[in-house]
Amino acid sequence: MKQLAFIFLFSIIMATPSCTMEQPQVVVEETVVADTIPTVVIDYGCPDTMFASAEKVMFVVDTFDTTVPCELSNFNDLYEDAPGIFTFRGSPTRNPNFCGHLHGDSININVDWVFKTEMDTSKTSHGTWYGGTGWTGQPVFVQWPDSLLARFEQLDDTVIDHLCTQELIIASLCGNVYFVDFQTGKESRKCLNTKNVLKGTPSLNPLFNGHLYVGHGVEKHAPFGNIVFDMFTHQTIHSHGKDPKAWRSWGAYDSSPVVIGGFVFRPGENGTLYKYYIGDGGYTLQSTLRYSLTKSKSSPGIESSMAVYKNYGYLSDNGGNILCVNLNTMKPVWHYWNHDDTDATPLVDIEDGIPYVYTGCEVDRQGNTGKSYFVKLQGLTGELIWEDTISCRRLHMGGEKTLDGGMYCSPLLGGGDCEGMIFSNFCINSADVRGYFTAFDKSDGHILYQTKTKQYCWSSPVAFYNDKNEMFIFTADTSGNVYVIKGKTGEIVASQRVGSNFESSPVIIDNKIVLGSRGNKIYKISLQ
Repeated sequence: MKQLAFIFLFSIIMATPSCTMEQPQVVVEETVVADTIPTVVIDYGCPDTMFASAEKVMFVVDTFDTTVPCELSNFNDLYEDAPGIFTFRGSPTRNPNFCGHLHGDSININVDWVFKTEMDTSKTSHGTWYGGTGWTGQPVFVQWPDSLLARFEQLDDTVIDHLCTQELIIASLCGNVYFVDFQTGKESRKCLNTKNVLKGTPSLNPLFNGHLYVGHGVEKHAPFGNIVFDMFTHQTIHSHGKDPKAWRSWGAYDSSPVVIGGFVFRPGENGTLYKYYIGDGGYTLQSTLRYSLTKSKSSPGIESSMAVYKNYGYLSDNGGNILCVNLNTMKPVWHYWNHDDTDATPLVDIEDGIPYVYTGCEVDRQGNTGKSYFVKLQGLTGELIWEDTISCRRLHMGGEKTLDGGMYCSPLLGGGDCEGMIFSNFCINSADVRGYFTAFDKSDGHILYQTKTKQYCWSSPVAFYNDKNEMFIFTADTSGNVYVIKGKTGEIVASQRVGSNFESSPVIIDNKIVLGSRGNKIYKISLQ
């Protein structure tokens, strides 16, 4: 019977028809009772379809290399078991898989070290950017295995200051990518000078091929675009400047790339989604998606990082569009218009096997006053499950400078005693420029509470849990204040002014936080 079962299983797998649109993942249940046939589950991913909402989208898919596959080889979350935080929010779903741990009942905020970046005072067409980190500016954290540390030992002494097991990778507004020892706050290797302002979050390939993906934010020098840096050779191995085929001229890349199924996906502010094949350690442009909702091909820019569920990618852009893309074909699946500029990175949560997408917009195109629309969408169809609105306004800073209100952060799902809740920061821009840290009921979207912060927050909140599995949330504002908030009630249990302006999002390692500020300082903070 066992031999018969094996033959039966093999015949099922071999009989599965090949499909140019998707590649199945075959999963065999691990527990097999004697004299029974193992259960075979074939995962073809999400369907290749286009809903009516996507038919209004004008798009072009260009294929650049037909010699490499176009379908995702699998849907595995490569970041789940990676030793660190390798991309914005740590996973393809942008649902943070890094959580801190608190011990005891009292919480004290302590600064362990401060790392200083260079200060660039040169002027660009978009002002002077100095140093430190901006939006989204999250550090990457990696714990290198011994085998890779041995490879770094082969690098020249002028490159490696000292080897460290736990390394931070930080993209600075001064244009440098810094490599910092997590334990000491000292530079671990020579910085990478990209010659342009860096605002977004870099991304490290979780396959440990050494590829680091970095995107420029503001142009000072050509080429202006994105680069791939090899950590093992300390060399730039790929540089992509302005794209002559792009439907939008602004060529920045604030988005943090994501790796899945043998590909790197990289959205650009030029309105293009790039798909690179990384088989055999290479980096080959396989295809692009360019889209617009107007016949003039006036394409919106993508500043958010793409969230991914299986072969579906979720994008938001500065035109207010939320777009689901089939990553096998690079064609739109559904479209939702979210009223205004939506730069916040979407979060995907799985409920009963169905993906749901959460995100919110700014108050920009609405004028000086308007609403931030926080929405929950069914991820397979684009159906609106709920929306809630928060009134916000544009902040006038003097002269022609303004700051839009609304939502800039990626939301945070509740866990522990906050199961069924979801949290986000909103820039209300009231007369006292305060922000609202807001808790929503995940099931219907109604507001559970709002906690005022001393100033508006762009930074994305992150979670800590104590020994009782109670959830505490760490967040920071643009006046340099950090907060620890009790998730269930909204009570601020600890607060301290640490820096000058925290636009960036933090990472957590145990009870430690690493967070960059505008100016020239990066902080490692302990909660004790």
